[in-house]
Amino acid sequence: MELFTKYGYAPEKEAIARHLELIASNLEQVVSNDVLKDCFSMMDLTTLSTKDTVASVTRLVEKVNAFAVGHPGFPLPASVCVYPNFASVVRDRRKNPKLHVTTVAGCFPTSQSFLEVKLHEIEMAVRAGADEIDIVLALNSFLAGDYETAGAEIRESRACIDRVSAELGRPVVLKVILETGLLVTHELIADASFLAMENGADFIKTSTGKVEVNATPMAAYVMCQCIRKFYEQTGRKVGFKAAGGISSAMDAVCYYSIVSTLLGKDWLNKDLFRFGVSRLANQLLSAIEKKTVTFF
Repeated sequence: MELFTKYGYAPEKEAIARHLELIASNLEQVVSNDVLKDCFSMMDLTTLSTKDTVASVTRLVEKVNAFAVGHPGFPLPASVCVYPNFASVVRDRRKNPKLHVTTVAGCFPTSQSFLEVKLHEIEMAVRAGADEIDIVLALNSFLAGDYETAGAEIRESRACIDRVSAELGRPVVLKVILETGLLVTHELIADASFLAMENGADFIKTSTGKVEVNATPMAAYVMCQCIRKFYEQTGRKVGFKAAGGISSAMDAVCYYSIVSTLLGKDWLNKDLFRFGVSRLANQLLSAIEKKTVTFF
């Protein structure tokens, strides 16, 4: 039995397609400077490159610090997202602790390693200053139909984070990346969503940005429907993160509209909605200021 049936959910593909067409046709009525600034405030400003260095990550954090000084009418991004070995760089260079340190961990982007290695990397990242950890669903188990093993890896990751965060006296958020571009059906996306949520994810996230197909409106729609169903049955609010290939202001407004339509105003904040971005920041700034901006 598909996991999604447990939550009284069934993806209606034709209805989803129609609703997405309506959302797309209405974006010009939704977009405003306030919406664009909201999107800016929900960004995990990301650098996940083989060429990353202490110096390049430092420059990115210093740009965020300078932006906060030079643009007092704008919100901060939600976080800077880096590989785990750079967590301490972001922690030590940020001027405002409200700018979170996000790291990928658990052998990102493939999740192909021993669970013990994944957990050790997660623990090291939290100890190095990570406020938020993004891991990848173990697709080696999930795509083989072994949901128990895939779910157990998330539970172990959650337990590891909770143990270390309790020791350190600060909360740490867990986001689980589903890699929806490799989940070729609505039903698999739904199963992955519910599996991650019921095993302790604070957020479910579309993609790593490292595969051919990353975030899509269809995947976002299904994931947000699942978040709604999970909330209705458990009372627990899980966040949504769109990542991978989101490069224009109107892309951001599209995902904002999906979240607004399906989950409502309660989700339109950085505690429950994020974008994983590398190029989007300048596009949002350009759309707000009505001129080309290349700050980041």
